[in-house]
Amino acid sequence: MFLFATLAEATQYVNFTDLMGEHSEIAFSVFGLPIRWYALAYLAGIFLGYWYLLKLIAQPGAPMARRHADDMIFYAMLGIILGGRLGYVLFYNLETYVRKPLEIFKLWDGGMSLHGGVLGVLLAIWYVTRKEKLSFLRFCDYIACVIPFGLFLGRLANFVNGELWGRVSDVPWAIIFPRGGDMPRHPSQLYEAGLEGLLMMAILAFLFWRTDARYKPGLLVGMASIIYGVSRFVVEYFREPDVQRMNVVEATGLSMGQWLTVPMILIGLWLVATAKKRRQRVEPIAGPDAVA
Repeated sequence: MFLFATLAEATQYVNFTDLMGEHSEIAFSVFGLPIRWYALAYLAGIFLGYWYLLKLIAQPGAPMARRHADDMIFYAMLGIILGGRLGYVLFYNLETYVRKPLEIFKLWDGGMSLHGGVLGVLLAIWYVTRKEKLSFLRFCDYIACVIPFGLFLGRLANFVNGELWGRVSDVPWAIIFPRGGDMPRHPSQLYEAGLEGLLMMAILAFLFWRTDARYKPGLLVGMASIIYGVSRFVVEYFREPDVQRMNVVEATGLSMGQWLTVPMILIGLWLVATAKKRRQRVEPIAGPDAVA
């Protein structure tokens, strides 16, 4: 610890404020209203995902038509926002919001859970596929392929906001975050952006475009669950645990984020292991091509 402090005082490490500025969380202002990078990341992730989804469903054997994708973008936005917020309330800060329930609606103050957002999107997919009588698992496969856009941009926004920083470290690329004290820390947000975003995107794109994975219901969403779960589990060792759930770390040795990834990994393994059994002739929802 003394060594870290000495090195930090010697300005060996990058100071976040010097790197990103005083108000890094604000992208620009419109008529005096601040527009935050986090909001832009959500919007960009959703619209980039929608653009890519249209590319995916243009291929033979797609499980949905354009109108289903249009419906899904609306329900996915609701699922991400409502699920992410409620997940944060339930998993990370329930005691505070029980005392001050109106604080739940202050989305601008931060506090979103990715696990809750995933549950919200799954609920949205269930609703759309049930209403339209579509395959739930195949729908999930296609949506899983677009999720890395949002994960990547969201983690970059976490970094720009100077939040969710890592544990104290002496690695050469450590950064001193203003709200994280005077000690240099892992930029764990960037680790997550690389693993949950870029790595997942590359693997799922390869499986979709270069193999027949999309014709094995559950394979792509199972792989996404495994990649995210393992990535998040590993990065949690470099990320500062949420102060509200330090009791979980002290009692079990694992953070809340790690515990929440365990079911994702197990479900993902099961989906991948059983995907081949679900291989069947795929009749397209739109277009003339069937795939045996």
